[in-house]
Amino acid sequence: MDSSLLIDDAVSVAPKPNLKRPCCSIFPDSSRILSSKSNPNPLDALLESFLELSDSSAVALDLSLDRILESRHYDSDQNDVIDRALRLGSALTEAANRSARRRASVHNAFVWALPLDLTIKVFSMLDTQSVCHAAATCSFFHKCAADPLCYSNIDLTTVVPKINNMVVSTMIQRAGKDLRSLKLGVVPCPDAASLGSSQPLVYSMRNSSDTSGFSWNDKKSRQGKESFILSRSCLAPLIADGGALGSLLRRLHLYNIDRMDNTAFGAAVSACPSLLDLEIVGLHVELRQTLESVSRSCPLIERLYFESSKTGRDDSLKLPTCNDLVTNCPSLSSLSLRGFKLHDIKVRTLVKGFRKLKYVDFSTSYSITGDFLRNLGGNAGANLLEVLILRDCMHLREAEVSRLLSAMLAGRFVYLKHIVSVQT
Repeated sequence: MDSSLLIDDAVSVAPKPNLKRPCCSIFPDSSRILSSKSNPNPLDALLESFLELSDSSAVALDLSLDRILESRHYDSDQNDVIDRALRLGSALTEAANRSARRRASVHNAFVWALPLDLTIKVFSMLDTQSVCHAAATCSFFHKCAADPLCYSNIDLTTVVPKINNMVVSTMIQRAGKDLRSLKLGVVPCPDAASLGSSQPLVYSMRNSSDTSGFSWNDKKSRQGKESFILSRSCLAPLIADGGALGSLLRRLHLYNIDRMDNTAFGAAVSACPSLLDLEIVGLHVELRQTLESVSRSCPLIERLYFESSKTGRDDSLKLPTCNDLVTNCPSLSSLSLRGFKLHDIKVRTLVKGFRKLKYVDFSTSYSITGDFLRNLGGNAGANLLEVLILRDCMHLREAEVSRLLSAMLAGRFVYLKHIVSVQT
């Protein structure tokens, strides 16, 4: 056998030696190769190469930037290089922050213990401001907070003016047909609505300061800005599309909206036939026209609270208006008319006419003498009355109050538990 054939066979079966180091490549590892294939954009490759620089390369970056600056012969060119470097660094920082927020949002969606439907249910129990704050935290919460159920009970009341029509419209549109409660305006004393409180909720120049710590000058400067003012059209979204968004509204509370007038208010109420709870404080609307609007449009109403913006000067209520209200709103159980010039004959018509009436507040009604208290209870009406408040009624006679107390002792007012008739 030829020896040369043996040598060739030996070489062919001999194992190939392993290389001591891998072949040189323009990329340090396979992950970068895959990344380069998936990102053919030259800018992506450049940025990825730039990100490969270690933190210890800061000195090298300084030296490299200095060399670039030295290669520029004019100060304007050097300043331009520095400005471009600053803009690039700022752009990279912003891009990194955005990416971090996106990754955190995805992370929150995975680690958040509640599913989407339960999260929406929790958000629906929060106040409007808290829902908006939650929506700004991550994309998952933003998605949950976009559900109309989260805005079914909108509360945009503030201590000082800082809500405008656009905000109100946006919130109402988000709620859509799920809107059930809407509260708007300025409430200088949120705790003043407690039972029998004599502290007014009206917000005016007379309230030079309040519990919020803001002086009237601070409030006036804020209120002077159009961006913080609610106008007469703030309730227009309720009327749009034939009143579709206001048709299922159950609660409407309006506080100290200076530009609201009888026409705008009447139009808004006409779009809310399902209203059960209406609270009006400090609006420049007449008592007679307001009660007429309620009588025409809100047959289901159960609670009516109306505090005058001009205490003691509104004498617009007529007896036919009282009769219409009693006839058209039989479910009324709570009635508060504070600061109006009411006469006993009208008050008697209201108190004796509503068969389900349990709560009555006629505080600061200057014309009330107490004659309406006679013959109440039993078959004469007001037999379910539980609370009667006549605070600061200047012409209320002591004899009439004594007669009422005697009637209570005789057992004519079985359910009456709370009476306030204090002069302060």
